[in-house]
Amino acid sequence: CYISSDCCSKDSLNVLFYILFFQEREIQTLSAEVESLKNPQNLNASARLEELREENNKLKYRLNILKRGLQEEKTNCSHAMLNINQRLQEVFGEAIRAACPELDNPPLVVAPNQQAKFGDYQCNSAMAMAQMLKAKGMKINPREIAEKIIQNLPDNELVQKTEIAGPGFINIHLKRQFVSKLLSNLLVNGVKPPPLASKKKVVVDFSSPNIAKEMHVGHLRSTIIGESMCRLFEFLGYDVLRLNHVGDWGTQFGMLIAHLQDKFPNYLTVSPPISDLQAFYKESKKRFDEEEDFKKRAYQCVVRLQSKEPDFIKGWNLICDVSRQEFQKIYDCLDITIIERGESYYQDMMTKVVKEFEDKGFVQLDEGRKIVFVPGHSVPLTVVKSDGGYTYDTSDLAALHNRLFDEKADIIIYVTDSGQAMHFQLLYAAGQMIGWYNPQVTRVEHAGFGVVLGEDKKKFKTRSGDTVRLMDLLEEGLKRAMDKLKEKERDKVLTPEELTKAQRSVAFGCIKYADLSHNRINDYVFSFDKMLDDRGNTAAYLLYAFTRIRSIARLANIDEATLKKAAETTEVLLDHDKEWKLGKCILRFPEILQKVLDDLLLHTLCDYLYELATTFTEFYDSCYCIEKDRQTGEVVKVNMWRMLLCDATALIMAKCFDILGINPVDRM
Repeated sequence: CYISSDCCSKDSLNVLFYILFFQEREIQTLSAEVESLKNPQNLNASARLEELREENNKLKYRLNILKRGLQEEKTNCSHAMLNINQRLQEVFGEAIRAACPELDNPPLVVAPNQQAKFGDYQCNSAMAMAQMLKAKGMKINPREIAEKIIQNLPDNELVQKTEIAGPGFINIHLKRQFVSKLLSNLLVNGVKPPPLASKKKVVVDFSSPNIAKEMHVGHLRSTIIGESMCRLFEFLGYDVLRLNHVGDWGTQFGMLIAHLQDKFPNYLTVSPPISDLQAFYKESKKRFDEEEDFKKRAYQCVVRLQSKEPDFIKGWNLICDVSRQEFQKIYDCLDITIIERGESYYQDMMTKVVKEFEDKGFVQLDEGRKIVFVPGHSVPLTVVKSDGGYTYDTSDLAALHNRLFDEKADIIIYVTDSGQAMHFQLLYAAGQMIGWYNPQVTRVEHAGFGVVLGEDKKKFKTRSGDTVRLMDLLEEGLKRAMDKLKEKERDKVLTPEELTKAQRSVAFGCIKYADLSHNRINDYVFSFDKMLDDRGNTAAYLLYAFTRIRSIARLANIDEATLKKAAETTEVLLDHDKEWKLGKCILRFPEILQKVLDDLLLHTLCDYLYELATTFTEFYDSCYCIEKDRQTGEVVKVNMWRMLLCDATALIMAKCFDILGINPVDRM
């Protein structure tokens, strides 16, 4: 049966492209057979020729319906920002398959051109295709392949012209009118993500401090990176669950409660403040290591806590509540949203998980322990200790099972330091071994990161050698941000409320950006002086650049409603080189998001944001947006298409800030 256009409009773009590809190959095969049947020596050709012609016409008719349906699908999604790179890959992918149908999975390489004079994008597939053909015994010059690709380019809306350069590079020039229309779409509809084929569930495990301990600088990266990843997934339309896997269970709480019974007897009615709790915890650990009687009593407390005796649960809850209140102060400063599900949440699930591993024959006994070996790993997971207790391995297995089967997550991201990479490799391998998930279907990934270093390139510590409290770090950031603003005499032009907003924006924005702008895999040096510098790739520079862009419209006395109306009626001209460069840079936003989605490296988004800001500066220095009377200083002319370019830049910058968790201000 033939696919109707109504059906096509509901199909996903990827499915349509696959159908198009196979239909076109079938048409090419039939056409070649028709030509061969024209040989007059073939006496039985006539009937077969007519049959094939009829089938060929039917296939072409079907192909046209599919293409029309594809166009309708794109029209229905026209409010979303187009990923130009992805669209070029579709166009060139079709041309490559038509140019060399004998190649299975031919390489498709399309990327922005680094040198604008050679075009806007570049297709670099021809050289690799030549190597593949050579392996098949066909020697063809890459330039010839590039020529065949160009000859087979389908009709499309975005390519103005192509040129072959060097050994077979295809330089691609975009249509300026096409880029202008995309910019107008952005201005009218706002920054919209590309449509999702299906809404996926994402679980992100991040932050993860320990109950009864203060958050320190070691929790900074997980908290900032995890939040930003969640914001990215949410913007793209995923259903996101943020989870805080806090350390709130285990032997340490038996130790702490036993110690509180001696040193803080009213612990059942009121918990000590967090700083005292941390000191009590250190004291209890020392006693546990040195006093045998205390150690036995601590173990008894653990058993009674795990048995959920009311008094022990009450004392434990008070300790947890005090800790949560302190954590929330940090989260409020950093604008973090997260749901707590600590180790205690998974306690009742652990027995079932261990039994499942036992039933499937994966558990071995080792000196009283129950361990699980995973193929390819020499270190086992310990699922039950020799005393019958559970471990971090057990709780993490239970958490993984819960996220896969109860939450039905399609993507699970763990944001912890790189030192835990081996543990998570074991965890994921065990989950695959027992059949919980298929990595080809469900994405389960450890997003590891390096440590925060001091300016001496050693692990960040206080002068006394203690771990830096996170709240102390944030308060120091607020103080330095205010000093910087006063140094720039911002306190003389901003209201007290505006000054406070600018202070928090700069302080917390700079701390976040300094982290996110570095490749998370590497260590990075924490320096307030560098992050508060308003030159270079820093939040201070970018926040200032954003306020500068917003101030242009205020200077011209143009409000948001006027800009919105102008966007519907004014063509965004891109005649000047700097206008063209800025327009293309703005529209690279969707492809940048796709790259970050693929590798979870947020510094790519930071690099793009900095590139956008510097590209805007080039544009603003070369192209008058507002023309003033030299003598009176009054605005005499507003170049509205350039004001719209300013607005489009600000819209993208604002969305980048939002994904990075940074709150810009209109005045600074």
